[in-house]
Amino acid sequence: MAEPALRLAVIGDPVSHSRSPALHHGFLQEAGLTGSYEAIRVPAGEGARAIDELRGRGYTGLNVTTPLKEEAFARAEWRDAAAEASGSVNTLLLAGERIEGYNTDGAGALGALGAAGLGEVRGRRILVLGAGPTARAASVALAQAGADVLLWNRTRGRAEALAQRLGVRLWTPGSRFDAALATLAPGATLEPELKTALAAAPLVVDANYGPRFTLGAALGRTDVCDGLAMLTAGARASFELFRAPPRRG
Repeated sequence: MAEPALRLAVIGDPVSHSRSPALHHGFLQEAGLTGSYEAIRVPAGEGARAIDELRGRGYTGLNVTTPLKEEAFARAEWRDAAAEASGSVNTLLLAGERIEGYNTDGAGALGALGAAGLGEVRGRRILVLGAGPTARAASVALAQAGADVLLWNRTRGRAEALAQRLGVRLWTPGSRFDAALATLAPGATLEPELKTALAAAPLVVDANYGPRFTLGAALGRTDVCDGLAMLTAGARASFELFRAPPRRG
């Protein structure tokens, strides 16, 4: 008996640049499954409404990107441990009796660092830039994998609160690190000490890609890795969830 068609989409704002449709169409073809995948712009504040509307229209799964990950977390009726720990959801299963929320950003972060050449994160000191949903998910996954996570955010109070909540440490000027993962918006302002440290860091990965990939130019480096590997690893994990039957109980 043939597997049912998957009707999938990514929601967020902006999404016109998203590589997710191309990736998931490739996954569908690779798996020999029928299905579709679209990019649908949904602005902040419209997440819950859009999720319910798309579910009613027969969509079976959604990827969720900025700025809707916390709205998706609030709408999900069941969440996995990664989503609960980070307070955000980037993958929704809609086909079952309840809306299930997952977070694969941590898998994406591990995949991106591995693709950039950091084969083992255990025991490595990794700086995560940002305090939003992606930064939280990455920090949780890295800490669970045995990394020594340092956190930086432009708003120090927010960084302190998050570091305490996640059990990681704040970055301070002069602190060395083996790799940095930036989850900042394009063109984000960096304090001078941090910019100097990133310019000299052994390895830097920017979660942004395409026209939003600006960190390398800001640092004057040509070897900063963009976020395509992070997107691909997270998308692969999401796709496996889309194929899986809904959880019960």
